[in-house]
Amino acid sequence: MRDDLQEKLAVLQQHLKELGSVAVAFSGGVDSTFLLKVAHDVLGERCVAFTAGSAFVPERDVAEAASFCAAEGVRHIVRRFDVLAIEGIRKNPADRCYRCKYALFSQFKVMAAEQELGCVVDGSNLDDDGDYRPGRRALQELGIVSPLHEAGMTKQDIRDLSAEMGLATWDKPSFACLASRFVYGEELTTDKLDAVNRAEEYLLAQGFRQFRVRRHGNLARIELPPADIDRFLTAGLRQQTAAAFRDIGFDYVTLDLLGYRTGSMNEVLEEGEK
Repeated sequence: MRDDLQEKLAVLQQHLKELGSVAVAFSGGVDSTFLLKVAHDVLGERCVAFTAGSAFVPERDVAEAASFCAAEGVRHIVRRFDVLAIEGIRKNPADRCYRCKYALFSQFKVMAAEQELGCVVDGSNLDDDGDYRPGRRALQELGIVSPLHEAGMTKQDIRDLSAEMGLATWDKPSFACLASRFVYGEELTTDKLDAVNRAEEYLLAQGFRQFRVRRHGNLARIELPPADIDRFLTAGLRQQTAAAFRDIGFDYVTLDLLGYRTGSMNEVLEEGEK
């Protein structure tokens, strides 16, 4: 292990030890899986995983989170949230993530108090300081602790340390919540969210790993890494995907020429909206 990684890991472990007991906001992604593993190794039963189940989260993610906790012997609490009932969320405003995170993590804080846990921690890291991330503001306002960020860890640090620890998530693609697939201002419904999820399930079944299906009304815009675009356009996959997406309910299917990138829905926001 590189010396700098060893130092950052030691800082993280010491910080968690000082916290004493934690509820880890656990999505099953790269960052929260690594944080949960380290926190449980340090704190044992004083570490509990909290997972939010909602229309914004594919059920496969909740199931994977549960499987990890069962394998690691981590106490796991799944709380179902009606995210579309949060004030203003259905209208999908530019601050949607702020509203959602504030509501969910407020409940996590209540749950942590009920479990007599000292604080709620999340997997934010240094790379989350980039792009437009209103959810970070909600976490800061609520006093949610971000141990990976405070240890100076980047996404690559977390992947490298996860590989060292043998975590299967070390190279897991990043997938934000399903609401991030919609253009701001488009009404969010369970049917629309389900359609996006089914479209992404289809791409997963075709062997693609990192991608997004962005929804613009009844148009589906597929983002793929440049290395996958040639494959998508060969062997009839383009026609098959268009047919499958139309069966799901999309009238138009398009491939983004710029390829996959995080936060592409934020590219149209004016500075004052951020």
